[in-house]
Amino acid sequence: MAKWGEGDPRWIVEERPDATNVNNWHWTEKNASPWSQTRIKELFNNISVKTNEPAELTITSVEKCEGEACANNRKGKLIFFYEWDLTLNWEGKLKNGTDRTHKGTVKVPNLSEENDMSDLDIQIGLSDPDEEGAKLRDIMLKDGKSLVRSQLGKYVSGLKEEFSHGMILPRKGEEKPDQVKTLTSGFNKKINMAPVVSNDKKVGLKIDTTTIKQTHKFQCTAEEFYNALTRVEMVTAFTRGHVKLDPAKGGKFELFGGNITGVFQELVPNKKIVKTWRYKQWPDGHYSLVTIDIDQKDDHTEVTLTQSGVPSSEADVTRTNWSRYYWDAMKQAFGFGALLSGDL
Repeated sequence: MAKWGEGDPRWIVEERPDATNVNNWHWTEKNASPWSQTRIKELFNNISVKTNEPAELTITSVEKCEGEACANNRKGKLIFFYEWDLTLNWEGKLKNGTDRTHKGTVKVPNLSEENDMSDLDIQIGLSDPDEEGAKLRDIMLKDGKSLVRSQLGKYVSGLKEEFSHGMILPRKGEEKPDQVKTLTSGFNKKINMAPVVSNDKKVGLKIDTTTIKQTHKFQCTAEEFYNALTRVEMVTAFTRGHVKLDPAKGGKFELFGGNITGVFQELVPNKKIVKTWRYKQWPDGHYSLVTIDIDQKDDHTEVTLTQSGVPSSEADVTRTNWSRYYWDAMKQAFGFGALLSGDL
């Protein structure tokens, strides 16, 4: 078998016109945060709210735009991650009122790919509430929300089409790349882990536990595998749902809709990840200890999972879930292509 960069066409740089990223095989990332902040501010700079009510309303500016966004390419697939907390300013006055200008805010606390635009939480606030202000706020609730959704829809479309232009490169001899597959970081499909029913969740109950050990081989570098478990956009990609992740010693994580939670205990880049780990249906307060050792070989990366403290009655299901929701999902998302796998 060929070593890294020897023989395997995915690693032969001559096959690419620019001698990089053969056939778009590698995971590449483009930071979309600066572009996103600029675009969002453009979209909400003094735009009028169309209404049939006797009022003049304008969204004047962006007060707060906090978060991040990026576009990723793996095997010709574009995967997007974005999460923003927005506060917009609006002002308005009634045409048949006192001619007083009222001001307020529009808050969008969680603009992300996990939420459909129609389900987006949009909160309308009013700075100085009075009778006229309350009427204007009601109009903003009715007509302003639809405008906000429309403008944010333009942002998401621009992220996926305008910003990502050129990320998928043509192969040797091609003027244009193959048809690009565009995916959200969740692949538009969330994973719902089937719960394991515990007979007793009482704190303090003595639990019969066992240790799980698995070894798997992946066609990727140690760095790529480590990043796939510690970078929020990559974890989001293979878990297909919202992720909370703080990859630092003592940092917490929450995956699969809160079914998996824990705390990082040790992180050695490209070498080892140690964390406490629990399934929501386990007895309250009970955690296992997961150690993932990453060893890059000449032609693959070998990964060894050791998980101690697993309730014995749930060991088989836990083994299956690691294979299904981690290893197989990572192969599908990133093309790591496990060569061998099995329990030891």
